[in-house]
Amino acid sequence: MTVMELRPDPAGPADPAALDVLVPNFKRRLSGVTATIVRLVPLQAQQMALAAVAPDLPDTLPQIRPMQLVTMPRRGPSGARVWHARRNTEMLAGLALKHLLRKRLKMVFTSASQRKHTGYTKWLISQMDHLIATSQKTAGYLERPADVILHGIDVSQFTPPTDRAALRAKLNLPDATLIGCYGRIRAQKGTGDFVDAMIEVLRDRPNVHGLIMGRATEKYLDYEKALRAQISEAGLTDRLHMLPEVPVHEMADWYRVLDLFVAPQRWEGFGLTPLEAMACGVPTLATTVGAFPELITKRTGSLIPPNDTPAMAEAIALYADDTSLRQTQGKAARAHIEQTFRIEREAEAIMAIYRRLLAQV
Repeated sequence: MTVMELRPDPAGPADPAALDVLVPNFKRRLSGVTATIVRLVPLQAQQMALAAVAPDLPDTLPQIRPMQLVTMPRRGPSGARVWHARRNTEMLAGLALKHLLRKRLKMVFTSASQRKHTGYTKWLISQMDHLIATSQKTAGYLERPADVILHGIDVSQFTPPTDRAALRAKLNLPDATLIGCYGRIRAQKGTGDFVDAMIEVLRDRPNVHGLIMGRATEKYLDYEKALRAQISEAGLTDRLHMLPEVPVHEMADWYRVLDLFVAPQRWEGFGLTPLEAMACGVPTLATTVGAFPELITKRTGSLIPPNDTPAMAEAIALYADDTSLRQTQGKAARAHIEQTFRIEREAEAIMAIYRRLLAQV
């Protein structure tokens, strides 16, 4: 099947016997991996006989339930199937299907980790037929060659605003210089570092506001409470706003209202938020962790060391004080995403690997 041949309405329950590619997602809680699968699978299923294998994903995705793996035919329509795992549990499940239930599978693993792997993970990886890394940095932690495929995003969903002032009014936000930091609220994500830096920046800039949006899991509720207290003690509750998490489909508007997006992570596997912000025409300031140095150029934003509050405050202040810089980099950011980080490009690069593996059967 060529790229231009699309399958009609691939969403919903799929027939396991008709599938060439299985994409497991065994984690019920929302995560970056789950978000990647939710974005890619519907797009890829338009071009290949492909479905997710999951206990709980939106009905808009073509999918089968894990129990259906047991009874599906051993061979796929092409003679074998591709099993694309992104977690240890999914690699192990694929190996069990292959060696215990004798299903004919070609095993692919995508790694986003940027740390040394345990012996157990190394063994699982050694059993894979093909490896994908989400960045060059990630590939450096693998002991085997891997194709580097950077994530992409839907550039039709994340777009620059047509009327930023009107959108701010709609969302009950001030028409000021808005600096945003979105994502899980925890020390690893650098939320506290952002708060520290913004308190310094806001002190002498009454027309600048900060937006923090995300959710703190139960483990980090005390951390979130301490940040709120810190903001209150600084007298900035009216200008450094901690907002509740919004549904994924509403996120684009919250990027569109910004003048600058900050990704202050101390550690990150990949990190999609800079791509989403840049697609909305927003320059991005990020730490040198994860794939950020491979996403952001000098024309689209800036990079700073992680866990460095003075450097973050200085960089944010530079953007807050320079409208021309923000506008120039914002336009370049959108062009950069359109050229390099379309989700269609990511989907096709992965499918090319699927097709090569199926052709080897």
